[in-house]
Amino acid sequence: MPYVRSLDFRNSDTSGDINLETKILEVKGRARITAFGLEDTMDTSGVHTWLVLWKAYDACHNQAERSIEALGMCYSDFAVLECLFHRGSQTINAIGTKVSLTSGSITTAVDRLERRGFVERQSSAEDRRAKVVSLTKEGRKVIQAAFEKHQIDMEKMAAPLSVSERQTLLKLLKKLGKSAASSD
Repeated sequence: MPYVRSLDFRNSDTSGDINLETKILEVKGRARITAFGLEDTMDTSGVHTWLVLWKAYDACHNQAERSIEALGMCYSDFAVLECLFHRGSQTINAIGTKVSLTSGSITTAVDRLERRGFVERQSSAEDRRAKVVSLTKEGRKVIQAAFEKHQIDMEKMAAPLSVSERQTLLKLLKKLGKSAASSD
């Protein structure tokens, strides 16, 4: 029996019914056309799992960046402010590690935020070579308001998932992440 590689559900005939006959692309075994329509034979391969995860991440990341840009800041500035807001004062290197920015990018972001009066640097008590970055009163005010708006946008993004689905997704993503990290 013929198998369908993918279906483009945007194409339909004038009545709105999907014309499955024109969608048979190749024999691969992903989804089979039956007398009753599409049989669920989802591709669960590692490659397909990675592709779906990548596309979902890309779509969510783009939504997050649009949310942050609407707040009048760039992603790296928001990430630094959010890190300091939720974790307190940190060394520049610690912030860079937590928000996945290179040492050059984190220094540039902290410089920019310092010029805007949102953060301040002080010498570390433990290591005089290190600088500890802290939020100023103005920085705390800015990130608190920005984070509240961003949090609303991220809730809207996750709204299609029930609480139970979110819990399952988080558990599975953590499991996958830990496994991938340990296989290095």
